[in-house]
Amino acid sequence: MLNKGQSEEELFAFLAQKRQEDLDHDFILSSMCTIPHSVAVRAHCLFMETNLGDPGLFPGSFSLEKLLVQRFGTLFHCKNAGGYATSGGTESNIQALRLAKAQCSGIVAPNVVVPESAHFSFKKACDMLGLEARPVPLGSDFRMDADAAAGLIDKNTICLVGIAGTTEYGMVDPIPALGKIAVQHDLFFHVDAAFGGMVIPFLDRPSPFDFAVGGVTTIAVDPHKMGMSTIPCGCILTRDPDLLNSLNIDTPYLTVKQEYTLAGTRPGAPVAGALAVLDYLGMEGMRAVVAGCMKNTERLIAGMETLGYQRAATPDLNVATFTCAKEAIPAPWRVSWTRKNHLRIVCMPHVHAGRVEAFLRAMQEQKKR
Repeated sequence: MLNKGQSEEELFAFLAQKRQEDLDHDFILSSMCTIPHSVAVRAHCLFMETNLGDPGLFPGSFSLEKLLVQRFGTLFHCKNAGGYATSGGTESNIQALRLAKAQCSGIVAPNVVVPESAHFSFKKACDMLGLEARPVPLGSDFRMDADAAAGLIDKNTICLVGIAGTTEYGMVDPIPALGKIAVQHDLFFHVDAAFGGMVIPFLDRPSPFDFAVGGVTTIAVDPHKMGMSTIPCGCILTRDPDLLNSLNIDTPYLTVKQEYTLAGTRPGAPVAGALAVLDYLGMEGMRAVVAGCMKNTERLIAGMETLGYQRAATPDLNVATFTCAKEAIPAPWRVSWTRKNHLRIVCMPHVHAGRVEAFLRAMQEQKKR
């Protein structure tokens, strides 16, 4: 720490320099986060100093969180759903497994059945909670094999997990089939829709993934991804509005005397931002955003295949993957690679049609060299 403070001009010159070292979104093709919508930024700034961890001090902000949960509950076919705003999919998935474990406190060696495509947050959750993760192989379409999942369930299984929008390939697992398995075994069934939850409902032919599917217990969704909220903002939804109370701990010095959230201090600003986008765009606006992203994904796949790079999968959502050598990607474009070494690009709202065409031209020029 400096002995004497800097002037505001010096400080912000330094900060501006560091910000310029960050990558420009124009060339980021790998992220499931995007540039926040302008209404999200405006709402975020209005609620910068609010703390949802002490809701009695910020009742207006707390009411916005309840509205956000209500909006998602209605979108996911359970208008009376419970839930709260998390920091994102990782926290939501940890909380889902905490809930599952709390329902099965008598099991000594609990296990969780998860697809091989599951986000790495499940590894964190299992390590923290002392759970055995049982990975389920994927089919040739990169979706979870429901029959294989059923074969891994035993008396110590406390939770079945399905993914609605896999991080690597943009696929939706067979949620209805998994829901039937969960009902048959009386299992807690968590759907990780951190990415897909803000895409699937706005598609022309949405895959069933939410509380309309029997057996689904909890859902994770991230407004800071396709919801274009400010970071961080996720949400965990529960079919039973009282389910989260099983995680309550005493908080005697706060304005609430019990709390079930994972974090104590929780920012109200990104929650306001998330709700602002949903209410500003509405169903019609979100359908337009998703339709644009899906159109750009289709164009990217067609363009890459014209250049000789074959798709690795035909995605359900706006994630495109290809068989491609790493040296084929020209600077300064930033992409990512799946565990099977497929090129992966996410067509987020900032990856608009102009950026897709620019990338395809860059790939064509690189191929000529």
